[in-house]
Amino acid sequence: MWTSIRTKSLIILLSCAVLFVWAGSRPLLPVKKGKPVTTDSAKAKQQRTADDAGVDTLSMDSLQLAVFHHNKAIDDSIRADSINRAKKKGIDAPVVYSADDSLVYDAQTKNAKLYGNSEVKYENMDLKSDKIRMNLDSSLVRATGTADSTQKGGLKGRPVFVMGADNYDTDTITFNFKTKKGIVENAFTKQEDGFLRSKISKRTSTGDVYLAHGRYTTCDKEHPDFYISLSRAKVRPGKDVVFGPAYLVVADVPLPFAIPYGFFPFTKSYSSGFIMPSYGDEQSRGFYLRDGGYYFALSDKMDLKLIGEIYTKGSWGITATSNYRKRYRYNGSFLFSYQDTRTGDKGMPDYAKQTSFKVQWSHHQDPKANPFSSLAASVNFATSSYERNNLTSMYNPQSLTQSTRTSSVSWSTTFSSIGMLLSSTVNLSQNMRDSTIAMTLPDLNISISRFYPFRRKHVVGDERWYEKISMSYTGQFSNSINTKENRLMHSNIIKDWRNGFQHNIPVSANFTLFKYININPSFNFTDRMYTNKVTRSWDEATQKEVSDTTYGFHNVYNWNLSLSASTKLYGFFTPSRKIFGDKIQAIRHVITPTVSFSYAPDFSASRYGYYQTYQKTDADGNVSLVQYSPYGDALYSVPGKGRTGSISWSFDNNLEMKIKTDKDSTGFKKISLIDQLGWSMSYNMAAKEKPLSDLTVNLRLKWWKNYTFNMTGVFASYAYELDGNGKPYEGNHTYWGMGKFGRFQGMSQNISYTLTPEKIKKFFSGEKDNTDKDNKNKKKDDDEGIDTDINSNVDDTMIEGQRGASKDDKGGKADTDGDGYMTFSMPWSLTFGYGVTMSENRDEKKFNYKTMRYPYKFTQTLNVSGNLRISDGWNISFSSGYDFDNHKVSMTTASLQRDLHCFNMSCSLVLAPYASYNFTFRANASTLTDALKYDKRSGYSNAVQWY
Repeated sequence: MWTSIRTKSLIILLSCAVLFVWAGSRPLLPVKKGKPVTTDSAKAKQQRTADDAGVDTLSMDSLQLAVFHHNKAIDDSIRADSINRAKKKGIDAPVVYSADDSLVYDAQTKNAKLYGNSEVKYENMDLKSDKIRMNLDSSLVRATGTADSTQKGGLKGRPVFVMGADNYDTDTITFNFKTKKGIVENAFTKQEDGFLRSKISKRTSTGDVYLAHGRYTTCDKEHPDFYISLSRAKVRPGKDVVFGPAYLVVADVPLPFAIPYGFFPFTKSYSSGFIMPSYGDEQSRGFYLRDGGYYFALSDKMDLKLIGEIYTKGSWGITATSNYRKRYRYNGSFLFSYQDTRTGDKGMPDYAKQTSFKVQWSHHQDPKANPFSSLAASVNFATSSYERNNLTSMYNPQSLTQSTRTSSVSWSTTFSSIGMLLSSTVNLSQNMRDSTIAMTLPDLNISISRFYPFRRKHVVGDERWYEKISMSYTGQFSNSINTKENRLMHSNIIKDWRNGFQHNIPVSANFTLFKYININPSFNFTDRMYTNKVTRSWDEATQKEVSDTTYGFHNVYNWNLSLSASTKLYGFFTPSRKIFGDKIQAIRHVITPTVSFSYAPDFSASRYGYYQTYQKTDADGNVSLVQYSPYGDALYSVPGKGRTGSISWSFDNNLEMKIKTDKDSTGFKKISLIDQLGWSMSYNMAAKEKPLSDLTVNLRLKWWKNYTFNMTGVFASYAYELDGNGKPYEGNHTYWGMGKFGRFQGMSQNISYTLTPEKIKKFFSGEKDNTDKDNKNKKKDDDEGIDTDINSNVDDTMIEGQRGASKDDKGGKADTDGDGYMTFSMPWSLTFGYGVTMSENRDEKKFNYKTMRYPYKFTQTLNVSGNLRISDGWNISFSSGYDFDNHKVSMTTASLQRDLHCFNMSCSLVLAPYASYNFTFRANASTLTDALKYDKRSGYSNAVQWY
């Protein structure tokens, strides 16, 4: 029954009810609105109200009837008096209340009681409970549940108090409308991803809650797996919890882990705050505090995190990280880290001091921001000593074995009206083994897309032959250096850096000869512009070469032309119906022959001036001429020496068969017998010796839906001969001239396959492969960023296995069948990768003089990776391989992860070549992930001893 009355109207109704009872002949029975109650139910309710100190029970219909028949003058006077009372008591907002059972009012004490699924609303307060008592004079409301052993906590209709963002599930609550203060017993509330319980709590007018004997946990079970027992605490809803002495309880067992005070932040708002550090011990640098600092919320588009680390033996470091984002424009991140590493004891021979730093910058521009201009950056630069000194990198095999780092910053803009693209790039390549740096600053590129200079704007009639001529332009200006880390900042931009400007203009056309032969002529012109050249000479006094660099404008160019012709030949074969029946309709054979010719003059001729000579006289008086190029060390080098002219040819074959389908006698499908079988050779007309190249044969088969077989073989054209000393060498006599096929030099092949229970089931059951399902699963893996390449870093397999052990919605409970037994399910996958390379073992000691051949040697690689889920939450993954050359097991890693509902336990091992281990046990909730954790790692020095 729902009734909404302002306070002044409530006082009028209650006053009229008192007059009506005093003048009436018998008590009124409580009845629900619009539904009369029988005498038995009335007696039952009278008996219950008798337990409440003999208070008269009134039905709401009777109250409304009394008010309707009351004299209007008395009504006006009472209403005015009620308004004055309401103003004195501060209750000036509507009170909305309801009760499924009944309402009881005591005229003397001015108490109102609601029974049965009751609810009271006042302003932004909403209180629900099985029993609610209100006092109109003191503005108090008290709610309790009804004892019931079958309900949760032994109470039925427990009070639920909601006021703004506050939400409490309690046993008993007392609240003051006027002061907005309250007392809560056995409260339960949720703050972000944590749950807070307390025996008794006090709510202030500002919404803060003071509690005693509380429990905080992130476990969502009714009986939590763990909690932090708080002796006293202050809760600022949506902000934080500050507590006094507390200790950890796991599985109802108090643990000897206590802290004098602490706090948990709960805010969802973007704000600044402190970052708690982690502590530990490192053998060479001592005890440490690391990853602690401050987070700055600079704006809605940018932040800044400053963290540091300090060690007891003097080492320290600082790291600054910033993320920025502007919606629909750009986003990125920046990191700078500096370390001052000191190992050993000061004053001792093993004491060492080293500084290192690292810079990372990633920037991405939204394609919608500007379709004609873009900026992207991927910078990853670190001194060679940084990863060795960084504590996190010590336990990461990928960081320790990484030999190179690459960085790039690129900018591009497009002028669509003329088809021109202007782009600039800054590139940096870093070799971590020898601290070598190759840097390009900048690399400017200008390109004009292909255009037809002789094509008419308004075409009339057929296209003319010269209108098919097209050309394009590519220009590149670059400034680069190759040096050591410690010399980069001290280098001279003119003397140490190399620079130049290169132009490339290709001209090509496409004609059809005799309707079937495609003719493709092309001409390519390349020009280089340099700012210096180096002149060399011989110094007889010092007996060494000396050089002299002169600066100015120098132009170096070269050109070449080529011509190719190709066509396709189709052949069809119908097998004999008597032998093969009508299953095979036809077999198609496609042959694609290609012949090409290329030519370039000799640019080492004296008329070009690209090569010069000087006279060398050694200490013995021998005189010789040494040829060199003044532009040999230039950025884009110099055109090659010698005239070139070659003819090359190739034949590609494709074989397909068309057969009838099994389901439909009228339908046909194609089957690939040989997807490609081709061979290619070339003949160098300018070579004086051995002008014929080796024969290269390619074979590609597509007999399976998800697998393609590729193999490449090379056959040498020239046979081995013996020189004057009896040693073998490749002579000028060809196998083809001797009527023999070329000498097989070797081949290479890589095979990989992933085995799963589903594939085994399909194989033995004879089911067809569900390609669509496999494609969907593959797409899902791609979306999740899982790298299943067996040649990739082994950590990807470990990460994939850990992802498979993520928490499910069933809270770790296994599936059961109809009989209640656990359904057996142990998903697993096993990936094999095998690579073999066959080549000649050109060891003179192993040469066979009878057959005039070298023996073959095989280079093999084997990789194995797998993933096994024992049950929901249990996952094991591993990755290993075998090095056949060194006869050792290659890098081997294993990972075990267990989801413990509220906690996550993981253990990873690296067995070779850098043996180490890492054990982690931490809470899943982000609030406690840094507070409740245990990390155990092997020291870097220990790892070396293991190996």
